[in-house]
Amino acid sequence: MNIWIDLANSPHVNFFLPLMQILNSRGHELFITLREYAQTVALGKKFGIEGMIVGEHGGRSLVMKFYNLFQRSRQLQVAVAGKDVDLTVSHTSYTNIIAGRLIGTRVVTIMDYEGQPANHLACRLAHKIIVPDCFPDEALRNFGASFKKVYKYTGFKEQVYLSAFVPDESFFNDLAANCQFDETREASKKILVTVRSPATMAIYHRFENPLFEKLLAALNRNPEVLAVILPRVPEQAEHIKRLFPNLVVPRNPVDGRNLCYYSDLVISAGGTMNREAAILGTPAYSIFGGQIPAVDKRLMEMGRMTYIHHEKDLAAIRFEKKCPGRTLINPNILEEVVREILA
Repeated sequence: MNIWIDLANSPHVNFFLPLMQILNSRGHELFITLREYAQTVALGKKFGIEGMIVGEHGGRSLVMKFYNLFQRSRQLQVAVAGKDVDLTVSHTSYTNIIAGRLIGTRVVTIMDYEGQPANHLACRLAHKIIVPDCFPDEALRNFGASFKKVYKYTGFKEQVYLSAFVPDESFFNDLAANCQFDETREASKKILVTVRSPATMAIYHRFENPLFEKLLAALNRNPEVLAVILPRVPEQAEHIKRLFPNLVVPRNPVDGRNLCYYSDLVISAGGTMNREAAILGTPAYSIFGGQIPAVDKRLMEMGRMTYIHHEKDLAAIRFEKKCPGRTLINPNILEEVVREILA
């Protein structure tokens, strides 16, 4: 089968990497497209993913987002011309879904956040929708999804690529070179804190997040921590480096799986990196200001994630060396998702 996979955001790289390996091993021909956004292309290169770079992010403006939706859909349609695609797959890449329907192929979308307004488009256009088991039925109904085309897998999407994760013992040396700090003096002795910035360019992020700036200020004043900040866009990186000189912004893409595993705690204003930390047994704190995803609520119930809602709650974050955690293993989930993509 000829399968087209679109990687439109950096978390898609880790998610699809093991899926692509299985699909390749079973004789399927893969055509990969990548969007130039949030280091997606750079991460793809880091992991040896060869694909065509098509389009970029539409920016924060809603008008430009709508324009970009149709522009990149058309660009993707042109990019796959003559590829004889049988199946189109993405993790809620809306332009991929539109382009897939335009070329007349079967479209499968995977999603895990019910707070994304654009799910209305995905749920109506996709032939099949794959979601975690805690994804609310009410949200699917509101998005216009027919339950005949919905499949719910057991667990979290991060388990697809983390259940078989093996940490890289040389990671600290790579991180030190990337961030230009002394590995022995700083990373080993200090409390390693990973912070992910807000997705301020996303359509679901139509609000300010003052907690993020206050968190950065507190970390900048704390001599006991080594804070590695992962911005989503260059503007965020420049802003952080200018205002918070004691914080570290890597020069090149970082393997988020190893960073979450080796960090003493992870604080994110988004979702995927927090869930990666929670799955790997690293204390995870969320300062996301939007609608709390059902997957996060499930992890909170399991005691693997803590939400910070107000400035006074920042004092509840425990800055300390972590105890060894246990990975939340789900050995069957990868095969389950592959099976349903191909079904």
